[in-house]
Amino acid sequence: MTEFQQADGVGDWRVLDTGASAWFDAPSMTAGAALVRRIAGLTATTGLPDLDLRPGGVRVRIAPVGDLTRAEVELACSISAAANDLGLAANPSVLQTVRLVIESGNEPSLVSFWQTVLAYEPVGASRIGDPSRRDPVFSFHKSRPRPLRDRIHVDVVRASDAVEAVRAAVGQQPFGAYGVALADDDGNVVDLVPGDMLSEGPETADWQVLFGAMAFYAADSPARAGELASAVAGLADDAGLPLMVDLRPDGVTIDSGKDQWEDGEGSATSRFVDLAGRIQTAARNLGLSADATRPRFVQLGMDAVDVPMLRAFWTSVLGYQHDVRASVTDIYDPRRLNPVLFFQSMDASDTDRRQHRNRVHLELFVPDDQAQARIDAAVAAGGRIVNENAPECCTLVDPEGNEVDIVSFRRA
Repeated sequence: MTEFQQADGVGDWRVLDTGASAWFDAPSMTAGAALVRRIAGLTATTGLPDLDLRPGGVRVRIAPVGDLTRAEVELACSISAAANDLGLAANPSVLQTVRLVIESGNEPSLVSFWQTVLAYEPVGASRIGDPSRRDPVFSFHKSRPRPLRDRIHVDVVRASDAVEAVRAAVGQQPFGAYGVALADDDGNVVDLVPGDMLSEGPETADWQVLFGAMAFYAADSPARAGELASAVAGLADDAGLPLMVDLRPDGVTIDSGKDQWEDGEGSATSRFVDLAGRIQTAARNLGLSADATRPRFVQLGMDAVDVPMLRAFWTSVLGYQHDVRASVTDIYDPRRLNPVLFFQSMDASDTDRRQHRNRVHLELFVPDDQAQARIDAAVAAGGRIVNENAPECCTLVDPEGNEVDIVSFRRA
């Protein structure tokens, strides 16, 4: 976007990994949905950009898997103008993207395994990604073999029939404490967990529980997707229950967020079931049908000797918040745009695994004017810089040796 940097509104946007992203603060989901409807009107003939509606605002991503064209830059400026008309201010400082990197000397095998487990698609050389661009991209880098089990693993939750199909496709019987673990050829572990229905009643038949309660509705036009988003926003605001509403060119995902649908004991609250039923009715009244194959949940787990110390480090570097429940170690993106990270206790006597360099690490893409603040926060929380390829990338390790690359690009 360099040649267009003087255009009105371009300053709202940032390049993170590909394309351009903007976040517009909004006081409610209904206020954010008004921007969604305006964007739907702007893209009626070209298709929606990626829109993520939250109680606190809207993230917009244009060309999320490629480079921007002149027309897309003009669209970005038009979206900024629409937001300004609605009184919604851009807040570029909150933008970020988290990716997972797996190092291997056996890349084709690992790509095949993870693509099957996640139902991802290729997104360029040595990368696979969620077709809906909700869950983190996985990148694969070449490295020498490292035999010990990593301290980082992945949890994936999908519909139960999809889980059974994956187990058959990879030819493995699940193992581990919960009987859901699978492993790729390098020994990287995924807990592939089958989901369930939200309730037994037909009024929420479109909804699944995949750690979060989710429903996906195919939508054949930006206008129809915008109508559904507006309906969901109004219902959620009236119920006082926050939701995530993610609009893509082919449909809309509605998501409670991890555990936000339940009462703390694993049962759905009556308030949420009622809201889910109202949303299902609204979607069907718009002529939309649910597709149970689309929703998926992905989170990242980390083994730690000192859980509070690592939790503090990763909260600082990722800009996350602590889950306040005493029984969990989760940290999460306050706008719920990036994956949950949780921590499990590791035996301090397991010296080999503690000293082993992980095959798996995180990449954090942030705006260039935010990178140094994240690096400083990481160091203040006990991290250490191990490689700095200024100004684009800085690699740090946490107090127990887990790596994170902080990557930044120039302003859009």
